[in-house]
Amino acid sequence: MRSVTGPTRRVVVVGAGLGGLACAIRLAAAGREVTVLEREAYPGGRAGRLSLDGYEFDTGPTVLTMPDLLADLVGSVGEELDDWITLNRLDPAYRAHFPDGSTLDVISDTARMAGEVSRVCGPREADGYLRFVDYTRELWRLERDDFIDRNLDTPRDLVTANLLRLVAMGGFRRLQTKVDQFFRDGRTRRIFSFQAMYAGLAPRDALALYAVIAYLDTVAGVYYPAGGVHAVPKALAGIAEKHGVTIKYDTRVTGVVTRAGRATGVTVSDGEFVPADVVVLNPDLPIAYRDLLPGPRRRLSRLRHSPSAVVLHIGSMQAYQRISHHNVHFGRAWERTFDEVIRHGRLMSDPSLLVTNPSRSDPSVAPAGRHTYYVLAPAPNLARSAIDWRGGAAESYRDELIGTLEQRGYRGFGDGIEVCHTVTPADWADAGMAAGTPFAAAHTLRQTGPFRPGNLHPALDNVVFVGSGTQPGVGVPMVVISGRLAAERITGVTS
Repeated sequence: MRSVTGPTRRVVVVGAGLGGLACAIRLAAAGREVTVLEREAYPGGRAGRLSLDGYEFDTGPTVLTMPDLLADLVGSVGEELDDWITLNRLDPAYRAHFPDGSTLDVISDTARMAGEVSRVCGPREADGYLRFVDYTRELWRLERDDFIDRNLDTPRDLVTANLLRLVAMGGFRRLQTKVDQFFRDGRTRRIFSFQAMYAGLAPRDALALYAVIAYLDTVAGVYYPAGGVHAVPKALAGIAEKHGVTIKYDTRVTGVVTRAGRATGVTVSDGEFVPADVVVLNPDLPIAYRDLLPGPRRRLSRLRHSPSAVVLHIGSMQAYQRISHHNVHFGRAWERTFDEVIRHGRLMSDPSLLVTNPSRSDPSVAPAGRHTYYVLAPAPNLARSAIDWRGGAAESYRDELIGTLEQRGYRGFGDGIEVCHTVTPADWADAGMAAGTPFAAAHTLRQTGPFRPGNLHPALDNVVFVGSGTQPGVGVPMVVISGRLAAERITGVTS
């Protein structure tokens, strides 16, 4: 494993996102002197917070899986996760709503879930589900240690016995093809393959390796932290400060200063120079190269970005009995809508939507008797589309989505809205996300594992990257892991 050369005592981490905080805690555990510089007034990065007239919204991820990764992180400095965050396991993890009016609860308990699949789709489909669980559980075991949970420098690092096992399991076939081997019903085929969008691809284009995302979502369990997902970075910041990390908020870094092929520190917007032996960059990786670092960006110019999303944060007087905490509403179209967003740069003509209703589980996020809704619609990124989000498209699409929800059973949804905040690809770009997507680079074969932009700068070996743009990739679990991998680049010690 390549690691930072020279002194590593003083480390500056730019950005208090989940990856930056995870790295800072690991480095504090290793005895480093760590300073985190955050441009906002609070921690979290993409996992931020929006407060509107008594309503509280998570601005980024709403689905939390693999809390054992967080427990391991805070355990590195002798803390117990339960002392800082109250986690509630959601049951069901999701409720899927289909165009024919049927619903299917996604339950983490395998036996109960088999019964639910049998109830909705029949016993043969339930048998396929049980085989799929066995398959994805083994897939996760093989991938985690050799390909996700370790630093990869070159493609040669992939050559292990487990690589041959993954090939034998069909891990390098297409996800939809593999899912279809277990399921025959179009409803279950969608439930266990739509997660490919998290990786930035249509299920027919994603590798079967990414069936592990469905495993984490549907088998390992989905959790809700009391107060919302933002409670996680808030707790991590508190733990970091307790263990000696200095966090400076409202501090915008303007550049990394280099001399003789090494970073010597960073400058901030008021002109101050903050010296460092090592600089860790948590901003979106292409933006970090563009705005903070000197030198060419030839490799990054070829990045293929994931689709983006339009998100509605809605505070409402309306409550609905037929929904759960997380709801996936599938449209009638399937492959066509992926083509529209990913290939043609158009909005989905028959969108599949994620609707999260956090106040159902946590009334504290809304005024008494009110509810919060997080509505996410996949949308093309700015590199693929010329939609004028600043010229009225945001308002018209917001109204269209509200109308779609009303058609799908949310009666009176528009009339019940008290506050509504719309986030578009243009807003994601303004927040510092390349191509206006919060989902970073797509997980194509050429952007996976050692082929993904590395977390160690190719020319400045004391500049390290952390977050979803680098290895291992997108999603809260992967970003938390990226924090440990970045710290290992600095300490030279693997755990």
